[in-house]
Amino acid sequence: MPESDEQHDLSDDSDYASSQQQGFGGSVYSKSAEAREFDENDACETVYSRENVAIHPTQNPAERISGQLRLIKQQSSLFLVLQLYAIKYLPFSDVHSVHRHTPPLGWQYLIIVLSSGLAYPPLYFYSGGVREFLVNLKQHVAIVRSADNTNIFLVNDFRDPLQRSLSSLELPRAIAVSKASPAHNATARYSAEGSSYVESSSASEYSGRHMPKNHDPARDISLQVLEKFSLITKFARETTSQIFQESQNKGFVYEKQHENNSSALSETMNSDKLFVSSEPLEEFDNSQLAMGEPRQDPLDAEEWAAFLDSEGRINDSNDLKKRIFYGGIKSNLRKEVWKFLLGYHLYDSTYAEREYLTSAKKSEYECLKSQWQSISTTQAKRFSKFRERRGLIEKDVVRTDRSVAYYDGDDNPHVKLLHDILLTYSFYNFDLGYCQGMSDLLSPILFVIENESESFWCFVALMERLGPNFNRDQSGMHSQLFALSKLVELLDRPLHDYFVQADCSNYYYCFRWILIQFKREFEYQKLLCLWEVLWTHYISEHFHLYICVAILKKYRRQIYTERMDFDTLLKFVNELSGKIDLDEILMEAESLCRYAGEKGAACIPPGTPPSFPSGPDQASYPENGDL
Repeated sequence: MPESDEQHDLSDDSDYASSQQQGFGGSVYSKSAEAREFDENDACETVYSRENVAIHPTQNPAERISGQLRLIKQQSSLFLVLQLYAIKYLPFSDVHSVHRHTPPLGWQYLIIVLSSGLAYPPLYFYSGGVREFLVNLKQHVAIVRSADNTNIFLVNDFRDPLQRSLSSLELPRAIAVSKASPAHNATARYSAEGSSYVESSSASEYSGRHMPKNHDPARDISLQVLEKFSLITKFARETTSQIFQESQNKGFVYEKQHENNSSALSETMNSDKLFVSSEPLEEFDNSQLAMGEPRQDPLDAEEWAAFLDSEGRINDSNDLKKRIFYGGIKSNLRKEVWKFLLGYHLYDSTYAEREYLTSAKKSEYECLKSQWQSISTTQAKRFSKFRERRGLIEKDVVRTDRSVAYYDGDDNPHVKLLHDILLTYSFYNFDLGYCQGMSDLLSPILFVIENESESFWCFVALMERLGPNFNRDQSGMHSQLFALSKLVELLDRPLHDYFVQADCSNYYYCFRWILIQFKREFEYQKLLCLWEVLWTHYISEHFHLYICVAILKKYRRQIYTERMDFDTLLKFVNELSGKIDLDEILMEAESLCRYAGEKGAACIPPGTPPSFPSGPDQASYPENGDL
């Protein structure tokens, strides 16, 4: 059972560790020291030993491999040994971090994450000793807690702040994330011997230097961790079900009329079924679906002017949203119209009020920006959170949309603007801060608005809707995946039943679509059109979920015919990037949304992103007479 004093762990207390180190001559391993292999002929010392440390190769609690865990010191190097398992003389020079877990019920366990991109299965301490392990570890190896998760201990690495939106996700087996060169990224790889909970890291600093145009799927630490949902094998999903349940218990609760359905879905998502029926997939009855309205030409300047009265108010905002929903917006109008769609301007505001707001918001933005600009080098040395977030942003922006001409080239000023806006936002919303993936959402906004202050406030408005996607408890993503599963069950029960049989009913393969709003699935100009359609909230504020359903339905026959399992389906979904007909999918999604009606809306838990938060901040316009 958990040790009672675990929450008071002193393993990262410098005074405590220092006093303990005196007995060991203060010998602390540094990564700068030359790595070495264990020499069985050389003298060594066991500095920590614990019996009854086990791993679980299956979900059956009785099927475990137990042994003695030891820390062995040889000269200046420290090694980890677990007898009876494949951890034999693991040098800590190869370890990236140690992740500690203390479940409310059950035994504590650790996950050892390697620098190479592998992680061993959870090590369960059935006789206790996690605290002592960490205390002894720090006496011989330079470790420090992650600033974002006090249960993550970074080993020999003071540069990587590990700021990520899902830093608590551990996977008990390795997963393939990228084929990127290991010379540039530490990426997750599949191994039968270990597991991978792996962060990608890069030494790139913000310099505005030209980056390759080829998309690097491993470029985002956060996106990699998020997409691990899409890469979890059946074994890992089973083994981590308790971990997910712990976080879900803190998330949304969808009660009342869907309580039974939610329970049934939970059972389905944890099903052990591997059998996929060989019976033909039942055809879905489309006879009751009314085809969505054909797509129209984009809104042009003449039509836009007709929506405005003499003082600049929009006469009929619903009619405008309908027009945009079915046709999008001409490129030369987006800069003006997007500010309304995103909530930067109110639909009933006048020209004079908008001019006043622009001036006031610019001043407010400059004030926010000055907060980090005024931080001196001396202050920054004592402000770890600032250094961490700045470092992450610097790494991220130089790899965001560099294939787009607007962000292409060395010393690109627009890349610098991305950096400044994101760092300012981390001060504006200090609780959420910055998570990789946010630059993907900001980039198109800056591309269209072409103004630093206005882009910032439009991004703030967008994050009011999509911010829960980056919550550390994953509640925003959980609620959307839950809603998606219920919508597929409602709109294509045969397909949903196939996913259940194929152990694909968690819908994690749609994770990327939802997280960054199909950013990787469409060509840039098509993406801009899609986003403005979504922002209208014309027939549903969760229209993006119906788009997910429409895409899955479009390829339902191929999915079934090829008997896709989870990993095959994930690969297939990722390879759809750039191959989806946007107009066709929008028409199909509209048809599904209208057919689902109130039943579809009832499938979506209240507060599911991208709905506006309750009581959103409204634009601050002047009172009458202030102009």
